[in-house]
Amino acid sequence: MDEKREFKTEVKQMLDLVIHSLYSNKEIFLREVISNASDAIDRARFESVKDAAILEDDPEWKIKLVVDKDAKTLTVVDNGIGMTAEEVEKNIGTVANSGTKKFLETLQANKEKLPPELIGQFGVGFYSIFMVADEVTVVTRRAGDPKAGTKWVSKGDGYYTIEPCEKAKRGTEVTMHLTAENEEYLEEWKLRKIVEKYSNFVEHPITMDITREEPVKDADGKDVLGEDGKPVPPKVTVTEETLNSQKAIWLRSKSEIKKEEYEQFYKHISHDFQEPFETLHWSVEGQAEFKALVFIPKKPLWDMFMQEQRPHGVQLYVHRVFITDNCEELVPHYLRFLRGVVDSSDLPLNVSREMLQEAHALRVIRKNLVKKVLDTLADIQKKSPERYAEFFASFGSILKEGLREDFENSEKIQKLLLFNSSALDDGKTTTLEEYVKRMPEAQKEIYYLTAASLEAAKNSPQLEVFRKKGFEVLYLVDPIDEFVIPSINDFQGKALKDISKGEVDLETEEEKKAKAEERKAHETADNAWVATLKELLKDQVKDVKLSTRLTDSACCLVDDEWAMSQQMQRIMKAMKQDVPDTKQILEINPDHPLIASMRQVNEKDVKDPRLATYAKLLFDSACLMANQPVANPVEFAKQVASLMADGLKDNS
Repeated sequence: MDEKREFKTEVKQMLDLVIHSLYSNKEIFLREVISNASDAIDRARFESVKDAAILEDDPEWKIKLVVDKDAKTLTVVDNGIGMTAEEVEKNIGTVANSGTKKFLETLQANKEKLPPELIGQFGVGFYSIFMVADEVTVVTRRAGDPKAGTKWVSKGDGYYTIEPCEKAKRGTEVTMHLTAENEEYLEEWKLRKIVEKYSNFVEHPITMDITREEPVKDADGKDVLGEDGKPVPPKVTVTEETLNSQKAIWLRSKSEIKKEEYEQFYKHISHDFQEPFETLHWSVEGQAEFKALVFIPKKPLWDMFMQEQRPHGVQLYVHRVFITDNCEELVPHYLRFLRGVVDSSDLPLNVSREMLQEAHALRVIRKNLVKKVLDTLADIQKKSPERYAEFFASFGSILKEGLREDFENSEKIQKLLLFNSSALDDGKTTTLEEYVKRMPEAQKEIYYLTAASLEAAKNSPQLEVFRKKGFEVLYLVDPIDEFVIPSINDFQGKALKDISKGEVDLETEEEKKAKAEERKAHETADNAWVATLKELLKDQVKDVKLSTRLTDSACCLVDDEWAMSQQMQRIMKAMKQDVPDTKQILEINPDHPLIASMRQVNEKDVKDPRLATYAKLLFDSACLMANQPVANPVEFAKQVASLMADGLKDNS
């Protein structure tokens, strides 16, 4: 007996969006159904390697389109893995995926602008059927399941029924009752066109019964006449024809593949609506034999941001048999943006997860694939810097993860990094190699500054002495920089130095000697003033020092050489991590008029009450310059207002 059930809220919302406002290109529905059928066959093929009994009732893999013009139905039949009743309920009745919520929010906000192909990236393409059908029936039976099949029916009105049924063979049949305005999808020419456009490279045959009428001719080629003297009715033949090319594109020679074919295949496996940024097609013989067709997308695909699931990236085939699209041993995590196919001749068909982890051939393939991708990126960077900058803007943050994950290729990755710099105009970037070439002979280290934003970095007082000396500083404003850049010990023999930490020593011996002479007159007063500040700010700072990095500002905050930076602390707190409470060092500029005046007040009376107020203001202003919160903004504002009022009185 059938049971009427209600779709979950998110599915109902999705159905409404799909049916009424999402798609302008309705033919996408057939691509999605065929794609699901192809996936089902891939899974059945993989299981059949271990259990040959799966093949007994239907040994030839196939997807078939069945048209019934009288009933106005289009049915897609596959002999894949099929589903149990529980799987039908899980896969169609419910969408338990946090990514779906994000998808729905995006659709509702941009439903007039989003491309029709986008839905495929979320694994919910089945619902696109309801753009063209007012009723859908799914009949399915799980391979190897001795029980009867399952029948699912819905009109897309928020409800569906599910019941057991008889089904002789494994697989799934999806029958769509087309609405009057969509009956063109019953026509042979239309179905051929859609299959050629979207599913031509599906490995399994997509077939259809084709009806042909042939006039009856005699030996001389003349019409055969009936008793009434008229030509006898034409001979009607029905033949099953394959609509797709079926030949795996990655097995073909590069010279015979058109750019459009590569793009079609990329869109087929990625569900991206744009053409790829770069196409890599190569084969290897020797230690490991394999063929690979790998694409670099133009922009990050949606599933890269779904933390609950790994992106479906490069698919692994063995002798053209699909094995998995989630093989961590094939592609390192920092190249997870890649999409494509690797087909190996060296792995056994019954390969298991454990075997993949141990397979020597797979390690060789991985090494070759990584080298191919990194060398290709280096070549683009050299020949077309502007084009490479577009890639880095999309995937630079992900690529940087390789600095910590892939020590073997760390040097190659370092050369691919791009940075904003104090020596370049906004929008321009530099490589470490270019930076080193510009370094003055006196410069011994590569200087960088981490900050929450480019604007914050450019306005940092810690840059002052570097600007004065003409030393270039790299701006690190990507949150991941804090995690990965310290793993670069040196580049071409030049150590990397964070200018917001520890001491800065840019002076020559002559400059140090001259400054020591200059400061000798104030040495005692400076030491006394520093000691006073240490006492007044003992709860706020770890230490107070005379600065060698300030030329214009009165003060700044810096981290200890080995302390966690403030930017890293902000990132860790945003990740809900426990962060130790570390105090910074306050550096003061002894040549600044404000510091000189406060030093004089301290010389006259170390207990002058103004010193405590000014010390607190000094610290708060240093916090503001470092983009850090002031502990008591109201008190800070009152003190500034009071000083302004006193200044105006003195001038009146």
